[in-house]
Amino acid sequence: MENPRKFRPNPRLRLMDQVLEVLRYYHYARATEKTYYKWILRYICFYDKKRHPKDMGPREVERFLSHLASDLGVSASTQRQALNALVFLYRDVLHQPLDRSIAPIRARRHPRPPVVLTVEEIQEMFSQMQGIHLLMAQLIYGSGLRLRECLRLRVHDLDFGQNLLYVRHGKGDKDRTTLLPDYLRKDLQTQIKHVLVLHQKDLRDGYGEVYLPEALARKYPGASREPGWQWLFPAKKRSVDPRSGKTRRHHVLESGLQKAVKTAVARAGITKRATVHTLRHSFATHMLENGINIRVLQELLGHANVKTTEIYTHVMSRDVSAMTDPLTRLYGR
Repeated sequence: MENPRKFRPNPRLRLMDQVLEVLRYYHYARATEKTYYKWILRYICFYDKKRHPKDMGPREVERFLSHLASDLGVSASTQRQALNALVFLYRDVLHQPLDRSIAPIRARRHPRPPVVLTVEEIQEMFSQMQGIHLLMAQLIYGSGLRLRECLRLRVHDLDFGQNLLYVRHGKGDKDRTTLLPDYLRKDLQTQIKHVLVLHQKDLRDGYGEVYLPEALARKYPGASREPGWQWLFPAKKRSVDPRSGKTRRHHVLESGLQKAVKTAVARAGITKRATVHTLRHSFATHMLENGINIRVLQELLGHANVKTTEIYTHVMSRDVSAMTDPLTRLYGR
């Protein structure tokens, strides 16, 4: 079956440059770009760079994926990530789609319950943090955000009138709304004031433009300089966008908050393997413990399937002694 995507990379470019050209033509996320590039390069190096991928096919892909599972012991999700990268390579770069008969040795799935902090542990961790990292961590816990969703928030994504927070282009490129913690209202309003002051300074210096998806940038050419589109958590310094070559102020990096949380967890004496994502797990679990309907929680978290949300029912705290069995409830004793 012919690939409906007609774009073909420049044949004069080296293969990995062609990969980048196609990734950017289809506007893949920067993180996906890095991941696919890494896996395609590993696939090529696995065969000692003696063979071009166009001269290989399903059997070679199958052998490489089996190697990941049997020799390296990668997880099922990692193996699937590698497969997605190679499907992209053959379908969109080489235009030699892989058939569906690929049957590598499957990596074993090891379902593990999520790490969840108690309310007391959350409080102790927050007491070891300050400044913008504390605000971001509190927002992730209070709204159930993923790390990148928090980083990519813009000023107009906060609706103080309805106490809603809008998540744009979340996982799976889906939009959703979640809770805007009332406790953070003043701190977030102060943060917005800081952002607008910084934006005015950038405009005076001849900058002030922020990244927008290309379709939006074409439709609203002046939007990138508007206050509402500015990042809620902007970086301290302007930097050059590697794709466009423009000097812009990007949002803060993931690593800053990750390091701050790791340090706070250690200082709080918490021995659990807690990360930034643990705050999202804790949000979900504590919401269930407070009686929220699991379907509502599914919408707040942006899960496509309620089964994903159900993992939190296995780690929520239950006071069995306080429960009433159905027979006693039936007879009123």
